[in-house]
Amino acid sequence: MTDSETHRAIRAVFAIESARLIGSLARIVRDVGVAEELAQDALVAALEQWPRQGVPENPAAWLMSAAKHRAINVLRRNKMLERKHDELGHLIESDSGNERVVADLEAAIDDDVGDDLLRLVFTACHPVLSTEARVALTLRLLGGLSTDEIARAFLVSEPTIAQRIVRAKRTLAEKKIPFEVPRGDELAPRLSSVLEVIYLIFNEGYSATAGDDLMRPGLCDDALRLGRILAGLAPDEPEVHGLLALMEINASRAPARTDADGEPILLLEQNRARWDHIAIRRGFAALERADALGGAPGPYVLQAAITACHAQAHVASDTDWTRIASLYGELGALVRSPIVELNRAVAVSMAEGPAAGLALIDALAAEPSLANYHLLPSARADLLAKLGRFSEARAEFARAASLARNARQRERLLERAAECERE
Repeated sequence: MTDSETHRAIRAVFAIESARLIGSLARIVRDVGVAEELAQDALVAALEQWPRQGVPENPAAWLMSAAKHRAINVLRRNKMLERKHDELGHLIESDSGNERVVADLEAAIDDDVGDDLLRLVFTACHPVLSTEARVALTLRLLGGLSTDEIARAFLVSEPTIAQRIVRAKRTLAEKKIPFEVPRGDELAPRLSSVLEVIYLIFNEGYSATAGDDLMRPGLCDDALRLGRILAGLAPDEPEVHGLLALMEINASRAPARTDADGEPILLLEQNRARWDHIAIRRGFAALERADALGGAPGPYVLQAAITACHAQAHVASDTDWTRIASLYGELGALVRSPIVELNRAVAVSMAEGPAAGLALIDALAAEPSLANYHLLPSARADLLAKLGRFSEARAEFARAASLARNARQRERLLERAAECERE
């Protein structure tokens, strides 16, 4: 194997193992920033040694061992043993104490890897951080993305992303955020934050808010990977499976969402034969797991049920819009969101006619949070066009285009406006 091939192999292994390494190290050193540095040190050691010595039979174990010894050296040097290692602190000064510390740390760092990853998820998504910081840190620590990759995915400068990540690590350290899975009453709001971050990553990939591309598939893949990890680590949480179902089913439409020129194709106009039916089956299975756990459905389970209604319809005309409108009603009662009400209005328009939907949309016109939301005038324009009110529809499509930040969406809305002008 050439040096370049060895380097590629090392980076491939590290991409897979980095979150596990960081999670295990963070449990010991209680600082995600230090843990990431130690994991990077292990990577550097591999890049130096493997080309000379060959790739070990178990590369992941080699990286873990190298990182583990670096963690032990840090603890020796700083005389820092926190939480479950507090009782060992008085032994650090003696040789026998050092031997015992090493033995206990080696045992500790290898134990319960699943819990370590779960702790890392909850730490990276802690509400003490801003939403942007949570997203960046999660992609860095759990998604394995470089600063440059995150910056390109979100169309933000690399220094901006780097600053967010540095500040996030510093905040976690300064606030002494415990590296643990929350329990009792703290679990639900903290889990909600984790799910929010993963879904934000997915949504940015599924429908990019800015730039020239409608989708950024890499971010969808990252979110799905994180969702699958979380479903494995928290198998008894219905909302975790609900989110995974929602993402799997939505992602299944990706092959049919654009034409050969990259132009967007609306859901009702998509060739459903091009949907990824394996992904749909995975989504249905996740939704079934969520339902089997019982209890009142949460927001992600309800959204997954809505996407399942679309996936169950072999042709658009078979869609159960009455069921979808009902599910949006349940969702709106839970989250009290104007966007949910807008989606319900669209579903009602499909179930009961455009006039019924337009009445609901017009009731949202004064909602401040929708003032710059391009999908409000877009939905209103579509219903006006169906009612034959083309002049009003053209003005609304043009207004929607002026608010859209994504180039593909803006172009499509301007095309719709032009079509209304010709009617």
